[in-house]
Amino acid sequence: MLGISSNDINASDVNENKLEKIETFQSENFSTRVRFIIIHYTSIDWENSLKVLTQERYGVSSHYLIPEDGDETYQEQVKIYQLVDEEDRAWHAGVSKWEERTNINDQSIGIELVNQAECSIRQGSQYDYTNNYVCLFSDFDNAQIETLITLLKDILSRHDEIKPTYVIGHSDISPDRKFDPGPKFPWKRLYENGIGAWYDDVTEKKYKKKFSSKMPTIGQIQCGLKKYGYGIEVTDEMDQQTFYVMRAFQYHFTPDKSNGRISIEMVSA
Repeated sequence: MLGISSNDINASDVNENKLEKIETFQSENFSTRVRFIIIHYTSIDWENSLKVLTQERYGVSSHYLIPEDGDETYQEQVKIYQLVDEEDRAWHAGVSKWEERTNINDQSIGIELVNQAECSIRQGSQYDYTNNYVCLFSDFDNAQIETLITLLKDILSRHDEIKPTYVIGHSDISPDRKFDPGPKFPWKRLYENGIGAWYDDVTEKKYKKKFSSKMPTIGQIQCGLKKYGYGIEVTDEMDQQTFYVMRAFQYHFTPDKSNGRISIEMVSA
């Protein structure tokens, strides 16, 4: 277009722009981008999970994928599969928030567990947010959880910035649209292995006694959830966002009572 041919360009002209050797001095002032570990379930079997998380047309990924024992599409021993390098950004979190941080994809390691739990919209309930989904949650297999614990310990040994309250589920960071890893995920078992956060029995009993005579207000519950890390606005009303956040908290800490409604078990945890 400019009338210049390749013959008009000298090799010496090109070499003038060649980058010289870079000298390196290591600064002591830096940190990893990784702040969170986000745990998911895939809702589909191993074969389809691997396809969805690795093929471009699906537009999603995770750093790690762990199959489950007994899956007909997976015939090997349960082990860890890395799909994205930890230094790269996997596409697993979507619209998300924790402790006023957004874009959790940018700051996290995502782990997908093959588990065929299923949540679907309940017909005729689109306008009732307290009853608009029906979920069938599946137990997590022991070999898979033991493998996950091994992986988590390794990740935590390399990333000091990941606090116990930063090992969380997809539903914790996106409570209005996600359910995973669900109420059957063994958060307490992880805590017993030195991973993540859990409440202690003494504190729980103290608050149960306190709240047995007078429960906290909605505003106080919202403040507590916000302080812990959830993306919730304090409105002093039992609104839609509060229902979703309480359900996510219950999935994590009081799975036997996880209907999104206030309970003494939830406010004491």
